[in-house]
Amino acid sequence: MTSRTIDYSVWDHIEVSDDEDETHPNIDTPSLFRWRHQARVEKQVAFEEKGEELERNMAECKRRLEEVQYRVKELEEEGKKEGEEERKTALSKAQAEEKKYRKDQRLWEKKMEEHRREEKKMPWNVDTLSKEGFSKSMLNIKPDVTEETEEQKEEKHQTFVDKHKKEIKHFGMLRRWEDSQKYLSDHPYLVCEETANFLVIMCIDLEVEEKHGLMDQVAHQTIVMQFILELAKSLKIDPRGCFREFFQRSRCTADQPYQEAFTDELESFKERVRGRAKIRIQKAMEEEEEEERQNRLGPGGLDPVEVYDTLPEEMKKCFDDKDISMLQEAISKMDPMEAKGHMKRCIDSGLWVPNANTDNEEDKEEDEEEDKEDEEEPEKEGEAEEEK
Repeated sequence: MTSRTIDYSVWDHIEVSDDEDETHPNIDTPSLFRWRHQARVEKQVAFEEKGEELERNMAECKRRLEEVQYRVKELEEEGKKEGEEERKTALSKAQAEEKKYRKDQRLWEKKMEEHRREEKKMPWNVDTLSKEGFSKSMLNIKPDVTEETEEQKEEKHQTFVDKHKKEIKHFGMLRRWEDSQKYLSDHPYLVCEETANFLVIMCIDLEVEEKHGLMDQVAHQTIVMQFILELAKSLKIDPRGCFREFFQRSRCTADQPYQEAFTDELESFKERVRGRAKIRIQKAMEEEEEEERQNRLGPGGLDPVEVYDTLPEEMKKCFDDKDISMLQEAISKMDPMEAKGHMKRCIDSGLWVPNANTDNEEDKEEDEEEDKEDEEEPEKEGEAEEEK
C-alpha cells in the first residue's frame, strides 16, 4: 500500500480568536478586540462583494457575446440570400463586436481566477472556519396564493409606467425587428404585462387624436409584446427568457402560419382600437353637451333650448322678434291654463324674466333722481354763500 501524506499547510495560518494575544496594560483590550473583529469582517465583506461584481460582469459579457453571435449568424444567412452592401457592413460590425466580447470574456475569466486564488490564500478565522448546517425548519405546506386586488394591480401598473414611460414609448416607435430585439435585450425589464397594457392605452390615445399612422406602428409593437407574453405562458418560462425565440419565429420564412397568425391578430387589434376610440370620442361629446346644458339651465332648472322647442309657433315668433306686445296678444288667444303652463316653463328656463321692464324703469327713475340731486347741490351751496 502506498502511504498517503496529508497536507496540513491550510492550518498554518488560522486566526482562531480575536482575544488570544496579550496586549499592553494601558490599552483598552475589549475595544481593541472589537476593532480587530470589525476590521476583519469589513475586509471579508468587501472581498465577497468584489467576487459578486466579477461574476455579474462575466455573466453580462457572456450574454452580450451570445447575442452578437446570434446576430452574426443571421446576417451571414441573409447575406447569402440577398448580398446587400448594408448587410455586409452590419456583418463586419457584428463580427468586430464578437471579437471584442470574446476578448472581454477572457479578461473577466482571468480576473475571476485571480480572485479565487486570493480566496484560497486568505487565513481561516472564527467566522469562516465553520458554518452552521441549518438554522430553520422547513414544513412541507403549500402557502396560500393570494390574488392581487384591482387597486393593487392599478398601483403596480402606475408605478411601473411612471418609472419607465420614456423607454416604453421608445419601444412603441421602433419599426425593425432587429431594433426591437436589441432594445429589449438592453431593457429586459420591459417584457411584462404593464408594458403591453400601456401600449394599448397609447394606441387608443393616438387614434382619438387622429394620428392613424403612429397608431398602426404602436399597434404592431403592442402585438409583438402580447405574442412574447403568450409564448412565455405556453413554454411556462419567464418572458424575459423567450423574446429572442419570438423574433426568430417571426423572421423565419418557413414558419408561415405563425406570421399569418401575427398579421391577423394585428388587424383585429387595430379594429378594436378604432372601436374603443369612437366610443371615447362619443362619450366626450356627450359629456361636453351635458356640461353646456347644465350651464344654460334657468332658475327653475329647465333647459331654455328644450323649452323653446316645445312652444307653439306663435310664441316662438314672439321670442325671435323680441316683441312683448305680440307675445301678450298670442297668450290672450290661447287657453288660460295652457298659456299659464307655457309661461311658467319659460320663466323656469330663463327665456322670460318677469318684471324685467319694471325693474329697468325703476332703475331709470332712480338714475334721473340722482342726476337731479346732483344739479340742485351747487345751487344750494351758492345760496348759502350769499346768506353769509
